[in-house]
Amino acid sequence: MTEEEIFAVLRAQIIDVLPEAADVEITLDHSMRDLGANSIDRMDVVIAAQEELGITVPNAALTGANDLRSLVSVFREHLGARA
Repeated sequence: MTEEEIFAVLRAQIIDVLPEAADVEITLDHSMRDLGANSIDRMDVVIAAQEELGITVPNAALTGANDLRSLVSVFREHLGARA
C-alpha cells in the first residue's frame, strides 16, 4: 500500500471524526491537533485507521508521530511487516 493510500484512509477517518475538517485542505504536514482534534478524537482516528488497514500498532510506536506524515510512515512500516 502506498503512502498516498494510507493518507487517504487517515484523511477519511479524520473527516469522519471531525466533520468540520472536510472544509480544510488536509496535508501531511498537519497534526491532528492542528485540525482541532482532542486526545479522544486522535485516538478514535488512529484506532479506526488501524482497523481499516488491518494492522495493530503498539502505542509506543505512535508516540513520536507528531504529524500526519510521521503517522503514515508508522502505519506503512507495520503494513510492510505484516506482508
